[in-house]
Amino acid sequence: MRAAPPARRPRPRRRRRRPRRAPRAPRSCSRRRRPPAAGARPPAALGPRPRAAERRRGGRPERARGPGAAGSCGRPRVAVGRGRAMAGKDGGDLRAARLWRDAALRARKLRGNLRQLTLGAEPPDSPDAPPLALPASLADVEVLNLGNNGLDEVPDGLGAALGSLRVLVLRRNRFARLPAAVAELGPRLTELDVSHNRLSALGAEAVSALRELRKLNLSHNQLPALPAQLGALAHLEELDVSFNRLAHLPDSLSCLLRLRTLDVDHNQLTAFPRQLLQLAALEELDVSSNRLRGLPEDISALRALKILWLSGAELGTLPSGFCELASLESLMLDNNGLRALPAQFSRLQRLKMLNLSSNLFEEFPAALLPLAGLEELYLSRNQLTSVPSLISGLGRLLTLWLDNNRIRYLPDSIVELTGLEELVLQGNQIAVLPDNFGQLSRVGLWKIKDNPLIQPPYEVCMKGIPYIAAYQKELAHSQPAVQPRLKLLLMGHKAAGKTLLRHCLTEERAEGNQGGGDKEKSSPPSAPSASKGIEVTSWTADASRGLRFIVYDLAGDESYEVIQPFFLSPGALYVLVVNLATYEPHRFPSTVGSFLHRVGARVPHAVVCIVGTHADLCAERELEEKCLDIHRQIALQEKHDAEGLSRLARVVDEALARDFELRSASPHAAYYGVSDKNLRRRKAHFQYLLNHRLQILSPVLPVSCRDPRQLQRLRDKLLSVAEHREIFPNLHRVLPRSWQVLEELHFQPPQAQRLWLSWWDSARLGLQAGLTEDRLQSALSYLHESGKLLYFEDSPALKEHVFHNLTRLIDILNVFFQRDPSLLLHKLLLGTSGEGEGEGEGSPLLAGPAPGQELLRATQLHHYVEGFLLHGLLPAHVIRLLLKPHIQAQQDLQLLLELLEKMGLCYCLNKPKGKPLNGSTVWYKFPCYVQNEVPHAEAWINGTNLAGQSFVAEQLQIEYSFPFTFPPGLFARYSVQINSHVVHRSDGKLQIFAYRGKVPVVVSYRPARGVLQPDTLSIASHASLPNIWTAWQAITPLVEELNVLLQEWPGLHYTVHILCSKCLKRGSPNPHAFPGEPAFHGRKFREPDRRRVASDISLALSLALRSLCTVDPLCKGCSQLEMSLSSSFV
Repeated sequence: MRAAPPARRPRPRRRRRRPRRAPRAPRSCSRRRRPPAAGARPPAALGPRPRAAERRRGGRPERARGPGAAGSCGRPRVAVGRGRAMAGKDGGDLRAARLWRDAALRARKLRGNLRQLTLGAEPPDSPDAPPLALPASLADVEVLNLGNNGLDEVPDGLGAALGSLRVLVLRRNRFARLPAAVAELGPRLTELDVSHNRLSALGAEAVSALRELRKLNLSHNQLPALPAQLGALAHLEELDVSFNRLAHLPDSLSCLLRLRTLDVDHNQLTAFPRQLLQLAALEELDVSSNRLRGLPEDISALRALKILWLSGAELGTLPSGFCELASLESLMLDNNGLRALPAQFSRLQRLKMLNLSSNLFEEFPAALLPLAGLEELYLSRNQLTSVPSLISGLGRLLTLWLDNNRIRYLPDSIVELTGLEELVLQGNQIAVLPDNFGQLSRVGLWKIKDNPLIQPPYEVCMKGIPYIAAYQKELAHSQPAVQPRLKLLLMGHKAAGKTLLRHCLTEERAEGNQGGGDKEKSSPPSAPSASKGIEVTSWTADASRGLRFIVYDLAGDESYEVIQPFFLSPGALYVLVVNLATYEPHRFPSTVGSFLHRVGARVPHAVVCIVGTHADLCAERELEEKCLDIHRQIALQEKHDAEGLSRLARVVDEALARDFELRSASPHAAYYGVSDKNLRRRKAHFQYLLNHRLQILSPVLPVSCRDPRQLQRLRDKLLSVAEHREIFPNLHRVLPRSWQVLEELHFQPPQAQRLWLSWWDSARLGLQAGLTEDRLQSALSYLHESGKLLYFEDSPALKEHVFHNLTRLIDILNVFFQRDPSLLLHKLLLGTSGEGEGEGEGSPLLAGPAPGQELLRATQLHHYVEGFLLHGLLPAHVIRLLLKPHIQAQQDLQLLLELLEKMGLCYCLNKPKGKPLNGSTVWYKFPCYVQNEVPHAEAWINGTNLAGQSFVAEQLQIEYSFPFTFPPGLFARYSVQINSHVVHRSDGKLQIFAYRGKVPVVVSYRPARGVLQPDTLSIASHASLPNIWTAWQAITPLVEELNVLLQEWPGLHYTVHILCSKCLKRGSPNPHAFPGEPAFHGRKFREPDRRRVASDISLALSLALRSLCTVDPLCKGCSQLEMSLSSSFV
């Protein structure tokens, strides 16, 4: 499977397109029509809104409440107005009405001065809702909108009261047949909309009465057939019968000689209806998502056709007569299994938009090159290997999508398409972009990820065309440099042998270079007894080629898990070290599987090499069996994960195949209440995870540090992997000389002595190197990826810092994450030995030693160490003692503590607003050291308050589930990030109790209790019935902080659910979970707008607050609760 562009609903969606802007202000992609997702095989997959149709219809229409709009939410309402106010600014009579499409529906826009009336009651599903009442006088009403009211019959007396009615809207109700009032009103109606109902038949009498009808919308119903009387509607101009169950069309349809627009997509047609060939006036036709399996040769009879949508019609080939449709301006042919186009296809000279995505083209269709008027071309998800140089002849091209093909290079002539505004190339095999690529300066929508880019570097290309232009300009005017350097990370369980292996790899090579004999080489260098924490070493693996590794030895102790993710980055080689002497098959999940999950979640598509140490302690057969077992279990784990993701993707496909109304019919349906947009986003994420699996190199490589031959074999393996251009294409890329100068400046005095630099300090160094501010980030990203420094570009809290002094920074981090109490106490005693009196923050510990005080001092320090290891608490003056060898001034200490807070490692319990008063002590808490599992406020979860009194409240609980892996250290870092949002907090190892103002909140982490159960992290609050909105306000910023942290794990799969309030109140051990996507959109959370909260409630909160998870009807309490919420939002 391939990675996809922003996925879209697999039904035809025809959205409004923005009008053309000035050349240097390209369109935003947020409202663009997207071609279908990769790998999808829906009945249809349609593309963007045809520009040609917009021009013909006068450009982008204004959104307005016309007769096709759904009724508004709120209390019972009556809206009356003139057509000019209700339908837009454009004038004209009904005959001159213009149309626009949205999701294969006709959303009508009236342009006359028709008097309109909209009636409705909210909520329409409430059992206590009063029947819809008509106003006293309806004689002058010309447009009546009764949509979105849950009606199964129209109000009594409707037909008699509406003497002037011309337009009737009954969409989104529950009609099983056309109401009798339609027949009564028929002779006067010119437009009728009964879409999104439950129609299974149309009464012949009612249809015959619609003699003057010009527009009829019957989409999204359950019609198995259309009556023959439909052909008698001689004035009909537009007909929409999409999303029904039609297997054929009546022969009488050929009598609709005035028909200009016909939608029959998403039905059950098995052949192209020949009745349509008689409709000479037809301008727009949509027969997508029908199994036509071919087109008739005489389709050329539809000479007036301007817009033709044939997505997902299983055509296979196109007849030669198709090329006679000379009026075509917009053509959708995606997902049809096409391998070639007819040679005469170039006759379609009026074509402006063409979608050929999701077909089987292996070569760029040559018939497209003469289409000089083409403005939009979509060739995504084919099998193209190249792009012809003659593509420059498509001089009017504005949009070009070539993603998810097999393209290896782009022709130099592509830079001549200077009018391009959208260029999508992701998911190909492009390594080098043409020179002068920056000439495509108008490109606003640019996608290039998932390509093995070398020139320009990947991080430059990802930033956009302006950065590419600047890079190529700089490369052309400066001396290029090549610096083959690769970041290598040693990972593994504690006592796996990482530190010894690092010493053997790096130090023995140095001994060999110094001329040592075989006797020296035969014994390994003296190995350290244990790891000192995270360490960094520079290793020149091949001096002749200048290949250098920056080796990171990541400590295997659990205490370091919270900081290890900071060092995992793309473009590195990961070596997973396993102790073969102690390995057992049942230990695979903890020694191998969990590390692979961790790397895959943080760095998708990372390259991993498995190395087994202590091979000399295993018998030959035992060694072989253990290596084979590791290899077998890795394959099983990868297969299990891939099958699980594929299964989840299929569930999303099945949900997308059902209409939103069908998905929302039962709370037990998969993805109940989740919009198509969120489903497509989820499907795209599943496809991303499937396409970016770890690159695990096999087989397992056993090594003994006592055997020089095995060590040399390991070195050779690492070198061959590093130099493999398909695995690490960026290793030997040519870089601008200024990037090398920038690196050198960072490590020269005086900045070399500083612990870190601000981004502005680094920017000043960039100016000295000849780098402007906009080009600096690309250089810093490269230095981060190659392991020379740390620059967290994607972290809002840390992107203002550049950590160039890695040795000092890692030494400081190691101080806080070594759990050895004797070592900590020793450092504290050393720190007090040179302190003078009066240097502290009101603590007597910093005074000079008095006779007989050493024992007291040691006792006090031991007390602080115990508090740190049990509760994570340290005062600032003790932190200074710990860091005395690493910092010089009090200002350095304050800056360092602020940095640790931004990294999510600790927070200040009692931060003073100004200078601390004499005698006061500032305390810091490190959540990763908290040992008690739950805080003292655990009773709140069980339905009691702190005083033990039971209360009656509604609970709102958001639950995140992590089925594959839970990011290490996430809960501890999250505990720090939410500190600015809460007060009166009490921390446990697995739970946090706090208040948001006066509203209690609880954050809980529950580790997986079995292989098949996921880890969960929940955020909960409660409030009384009238104040339930405060619970939502309380958890909103906490959810936002969690989503920000989760963005650091692009390969992580997790789900979000809102738990049923009634189940929680009953104490159910397995409360029903409603999808949380309606309220929390993807990874970027937005706090609900109070004006849009009604939709959030109907799609998320009301699901959890109703008793929908049982067979019981909506209870009175839940109804009151929802009414309370709705009134709060108003």
